Amino acid sequence: MAATAKQFAQGNLNQTGNALDVAINGRGFFEVLMPDGSTAYTRDGSFQINAQGELVTNEGYAVQPGLQLPEGAQSVTVGADGTVSVQVAGQAAPVQLGQLTLSDFVNPAGLEAKGENLYVETAASGPAQSGAPGQGGVGTLLQGSLESSNVNVVEELVSMIETQRAYETNAKAISTTDSMLGYLNNNL
Repeated sequence: MAATAKQFAQGNLNQTGNALDVAINGRGFFEVLMPDGSTAYTRDGSFQINAQGELVTNEGYAVQPGLQLPEGAQSVTVGADGTVSVQVAGQAAPVQLGQLTLSDFVNPAGLEAKGENLYVETAASGPAQSGAPGQGGVGTLLQGSLESSNVNVVEELVSMIETQRAYETNAKAISTTDSMLGYLNNNL
């Protein structure tokens, strides 16, 4: 059963060099606005800018709180505390657009998976508690990086082999017991 439980342990952080890739270093989820108006949560920080200049996920869902990039934005900077700034053509100082927030849950394993790296809150997860990155127990943000899988392939392979061996042992024990009972039935 443990192999199918949701584990939100920190995966390795890999540098991508893409300014719109933002990894969460620690606990927390990005909040995403779904097309039906509901809220979903993700740890996937591979963001893009849509045709309207909004910060969105790869699937096109708006990251909350909504951030609108102005015309002529040249470079985006995301601070460890979630502060988003852009350099606009013709202006010397960067323009601060807002702040990305992170949501955390009392029991993240209770979140319901919706596919596309998205989760929704349930009674088991508890309500979302939003706040600034680096405060209230949530992690910080790391621009230009993405979090890789937190699955250790070697450990999972060893676990699968152990399970297979235990199954084979139980199957042989049942077969031996069946043979013994058959012998007793036929000879007594």
